[in-house]
Amino acid sequence: MADPLDRRLIASTGKVAADHLRGVVEAETYVTPAAYRVAMVVTDLLSAPTGARDRQLVRGEIFHVVHKEMGMAFGYADRDGYVGWVDIGDVLSHPKQTPTHRVSAARTYAKSTPGLKIMGLVTPLPYGTRLVVLSEEDGWSRIAWDGGRITRDLYVPSGHLSAVDTIEPDAAAVAERLIGTPYLWGGNSSFGLDCSGLVQAALHAAGLDCPGDSDLQEAAFEEASGTYQRGDLLFWKGHVAMVTDANTLIHANAHHMAVAYEPIAEAIARIAAQGDGPVTSHKRPTYGDAA
Repeated sequence: MADPLDRRLIASTGKVAADHLRGVVEAETYVTPAAYRVAMVVTDLLSAPTGARDRQLVRGEIFHVVHKEMGMAFGYADRDGYVGWVDIGDVLSHPKQTPTHRVSAARTYAKSTPGLKIMGLVTPLPYGTRLVVLSEEDGWSRIAWDGGRITRDLYVPSGHLSAVDTIEPDAAAVAERLIGTPYLWGGNSSFGLDCSGLVQAALHAAGLDCPGDSDLQEAAFEEASGTYQRGDLLFWKGHVAMVTDANTLIHANAHHMAVAYEPIAEAIARIAAQGDGPVTSHKRPTYGDAA
């Protein structure tokens, strides 16, 4: 199991803590977190106000703010409780509407006009972006683009969207949809993913809870036995991959600098040869009714 006092999961700066941590951690002040929504297409979740990127959030995700200072907001991601700091300008405290749809294609775009051949300003959007769809016509979804003071309408190809509560039947198929995505340490968007970001995106789409980092993921799931099955997870120290068939896996990795397929036997041998050791566990997330 994960350490209950892991700093990545404890919403406390040491001085200010979320009120659900009373009796768990000491702090000068306990506050009720405020739910904000990410307004930028992608924003980094940092380890400190001027620290390194730990993870990322995409537009429309909820971020619970506990404390603000130096133009930064400290809090935790709604999707998995991961703690960190974001630029306060990247989140909205009072979003006007609740997302109805999410981007289910690997990548898409929003533009200021509908239609294939009509000119318009284009905003790239990654997989998982949450959007408010107002209407749909001729294959285009009109969305409300909330920028804080001003909400304007943009248009997204309807075929690239799914209802926000859609449960994907096959987590591995979601990972395969993201093949070729560039590798990015701490990445959580289809503009850049790391190994745990890929696995979390796939499992969340299938309706399963999943932590953000590979060591937390390894602690979260039960050990599997027998042959590899589609959707199984293989862990190394600091790395995770998802099985697509008995002989193949898919993972975001620095060797390919992308989300890529790799034969399981070759991956195991290559990772051992580069000094990163053997497979540490074989886990099987529970799908179907348990999702």
